[in-house]
This record gives sequence, structure tokens and C-alpha cells, in this order.
Amino acid sequence: MSDASPLIIDIAGTALTDADRMRLQHPLVGGLIFFARNWQDRRQLTALCADIKTVREDLLVCVDHEGGRVQRFRSDGFTHLPPMRALGELWMKDALAATDAATACGHVLASELRACGVDFSFTPVLDLDHGPSGVIGDRAFHRDARVTTMLAKSVMHGLLQAGMAACGKHFPGHGFVAADSHVDVPVDKRPLKTILADDAAPYGWLSTSLQSVMPAHVIYPKVDARPAGFSPRWLQDILRSQLGFTGAIFSDDLSMEGARRIDGRDVSYAEAAAVALNAGCDMVLLCNQSVDGGAAVDELIDGLQRAVDAGRVELSAQSDARRLALLPKTPPLAWDDLMHDPVYRHALDRLP
Repeated sequence: MSDASPLIIDIAGTALTDADRMRLQHPLVGGLIFFARNWQDRRQLTALCADIKTVREDLLVCVDHEGGRVQRFRSDGFTHLPPMRALGELWMKDALAATDAATACGHVLASELRACGVDFSFTPVLDLDHGPSGVIGDRAFHRDARVTTMLAKSVMHGLLQAGMAACGKHFPGHGFVAADSHVDVPVDKRPLKTILADDAAPYGWLSTSLQSVMPAHVIYPKVDARPAGFSPRWLQDILRSQLGFTGAIFSDDLSMEGARRIDGRDVSYAEAAAVALNAGCDMVLLCNQSVDGGAAVDELIDGLQRAVDAGRVELSAQSDARRLALLPKTPPLAWDDLMHDPVYRHALDRLP
């Protein structure tokens, strides 16, 4: 058995196939991430989540569900949550009302997901709204790191009320660069001192609150030649040692263009995973690679297994403890009970 299960993979459809089950049973796999193609309705999603847990109880069932344009489930009763910029705009009118609305957003988001069996969402976005970034845009709370921190902490409070952990992203900040790391390798040429004083500041202020962090597929050449998610300098020296972060670190999606070029050359998914894990990530994501039969997913699992067997990647029990700590500790309310829950109903009323 492996000391850790660092791989977060995906599945192609709305139900598990035999191939999905085989992959999810592999000891290197620790969870999976849903996309809109995995959604039909609440009944189907709830059955799928329950089926996944029969394969392995410890699998972390994840989704990107932030509100605004990044919300995978939008029908059959799911609340349309606002983009986080709406909370920043409310802050400028009434800061305390904005923090209450942010807590309401987190509570509604987490309680609806958990009612269907989803464990975890990659939220909140801590990137600052510098303006040029199309991929971040209205996903960011605000330009001011202090406002972003307070609103993010309020969203996280709401998530925790419903029993869900949080993930701050994209460390140390994706908001300053215009390029989209899904299709490009963005470069942020600012010095470390500037980044730490501005974009990365929320990570220090939330170091005791965040349960997990996702680094950016961005290169900050004045700090390191590698993107942050593959850099021991960013992950171990700065995030862990300097900022004191003790939670889990996820790589961003290894299929993104920003993850495929490391040290000036193109690398395989397995090699990218090995570099990320050796740099300090506890878990790595590979998204949207199961849709054509999943050859890339199998290649990643087999390639990482070979790297572990050969001693090129060292997996730690501590990393897996961080993964397991993200699983909910309390049973969720079933959907019908949630609809009558006074705390949830009040949160709905307080949404911006």
C-alpha cells in the first residue's frame, strides 16, 4: 500500500463505469473532481456520490463551485450564487452587511453540495482584482488584499457551518497577469517583496483559518524559474515556513498549459505530478482526461506508481493525513430537511 493517495482524477459521465471503479480503487487515487458533464439532476448526483463512497469511503469528492460563472450545478433547486465581486461591491456600501452576506454564500454553497454527497469545493478565490486577468475577473472579491481576506474568511465561516473545508486559490496570486494558465504560461515579473505585501498577504492573514491552498500555474521569475505549484521555494520556504501554513496543498490541474512546461521543456502528466509532489504539493489534480476512454488518467496512475516504486517520488503519511482532514466530520442534512432548516433559509435571505 502507498503511504498516501495524492491523485485527484475525474470521470467521464453521470455514473461510474467499470474503468472508473478500477481507477478509484487504486491506492494512489485519493479523490475525484466533478464537472458539469457529471450532472444531470440532484437524484443522479446523490446516487453517484453514494456509489463512489461504496468504492472507497475515504475518497474526497470535490467540485469547483464558487458562484458566478464557476458553478457546476445550476438547476434542480441549486441556488445561483453571485460572483464574489458582488460581495466586494457590497463591502464598498456596507462592510458588515457584506461579511454577513459572504457567510450566507458559504453556508448555502456548502450545505447544498453536501446534501447531495459532495465533500469539498475549491473555494474561495483569494486572487486580487487587478483588472487585466480575464480568467479571474469577477471571481475575485476585491483589489484590496484586506477586503479580500475579510470576505474570504466570512465565506469560509459559512462553509464550516455546513461542515465543509475551504481552499484558498491561486497562491501567491493569479490576478496580476493577463494570460490564462489554462492555455498559456503566465509570467508575473514583480519582485517577491511586492507580491508578499499585496497578492500573497491573504495567505498569511488566513494561515490559521485555511484548510487547503491551491498554487497558481504562474511563473514569478524574480522568485523562481518554475511555476509556483512546482516550486519548493514557493511551497516550502514561503507558504509553509514563512507564512506558517499547515494545511493541504493541491496542485492546479496538470492538464493546463501552465503545468505542462517545467524547466523549459514539455513534460508528461506523470512527470508533472512527480515534480509537484516533490516540490511540496500533497495532492495533484488531473482534469477532463477521462472523456476519451481515460488513457491519460491511466498513464498518470501507472507513471506515478513507477516513480514511487523507483524512489523518485516520496509520499508521506502526513500528506495523506492532510487529505483526510478535508473530509467532512459531521453528517449532512438531506435535501428535503435542508429546505426546512431555519439556518439555511435565513442564509438564503441574506444572499446579495
